[in-house]
Amino acid sequence: MSLTYHTPGLVITDREFEVPLDHARPAGPTITVFAREVARPEGLERPYLVFFQGGPGSEAPRPLTAQQPAWLPRALQDFRVLLLDQRGTGRSTPVGTLPDWTPEAQAAYLKCFRADAIVRDAEFIRQALGVERWSVLGQSFGGFCVTTYLSTAPEGLAEALITGGLPALGHHPDEVYRATYARVLERNRRFYARYPQDLDRVRALVGRLEQEDVRLPNGDRLTARRFRQLGQVLGMEGGLEKLHYLLDLPFGSPAFLHDVAGTLSFARNPLYAVLHEACWADGSTTNWSAQRVQPEEFGAPELFTGEMVFPWMFEEYAALRPLRDAAELLAAEPWGPLYDAARLRENTVPVAAAVYAEDMYVERAFSEETAGLIRGTRVWLTNEFEHDGLRTSGERVLGRLLDMVRGRV
Repeated sequence: MSLTYHTPGLVITDREFEVPLDHARPAGPTITVFAREVARPEGLERPYLVFFQGGPGSEAPRPLTAQQPAWLPRALQDFRVLLLDQRGTGRSTPVGTLPDWTPEAQAAYLKCFRADAIVRDAEFIRQALGVERWSVLGQSFGGFCVTTYLSTAPEGLAEALITGGLPALGHHPDEVYRATYARVLERNRRFYARYPQDLDRVRALVGRLEQEDVRLPNGDRLTARRFRQLGQVLGMEGGLEKLHYLLDLPFGSPAFLHDVAGTLSFARNPLYAVLHEACWADGSTTNWSAQRVQPEEFGAPELFTGEMVFPWMFEEYAALRPLRDAAELLAAEPWGPLYDAARLRENTVPVAAAVYAEDMYVERAFSEETAGLIRGTRVWLTNEFEHDGLRTSGERVLGRLLDMVRGRV
């Protein structure tokens, strides 16, 4: 199914594809995957650039104008862009909480939503559109998907661009989270160095939350450990300021509670919580890695955690509670491999990657190691941007990567 319409400066075609839930069982159940094609009126015959969003569990951005998202104007100079709503997100068949399913059925279904399945969807769409090769751009988790693409179907790729998303090949999730906790600890220190007045306030707030039953607008209790998850914003552009100004609001006020709830919501995209650790599992079992390897330092009440997912969240977050038992099954799942190191060593697809030197979410050392493994990869190591550099400075970041992958710099 497709529908074409015009917005100022853009021609947009909405496309839906029926794909197998499990590509290993093409005759089995199917789901819908949605992709939005965006082009300038004069660019309808330009080659495709497929965008893989971060996450997991997040749909592609919406083209609000011909200038948004920030990287779109640069992309449309060379391409028509295909914004992929990864399976389970946006207008693709939604996941939700799978009510009335057994935990075993929920887990079996959710196993079909990792990067390998997303790549198989993209290949299905490429072939359905009759495209010989296309370019791909992956942000964060989207970069993991691009690396999987290079491992499994490089014949469909003309070039690959990655921002803040080179995965940790050959490393157990435990190693990933140990490195990530060190980054989060450093970001906490940076936060309190900039806003020393917040240290006593945070300690006092945590103390109150341990004693008082404070309820968020959705009825969930705001516990101390849930409050400390606000640290997930610290690795984004302006994240220190966002956290400071949230803390600046009167405790218990509607503004404070609504802002906390908005920052710590998994109700819209439960896939993120369910599959976050699994996206790091390249042939391993996670067994709640972030919980097991959390350093003793994080026993301090003032230390915020990052984007880690913990088993207690599936009890304290009402929106996640229906998936609690399935999450336990997935934590014990012996996940299959996502990458083929031997094939990546023989890669012939031009690859350029932006590695953010102080990335709080994707460890630089592992990213550089992976870049060294993928034959021909050109790396731009920079501390100019946070993890969301593509969103905040998209024209510069994408322009640089295109110049790199095409040998102009």
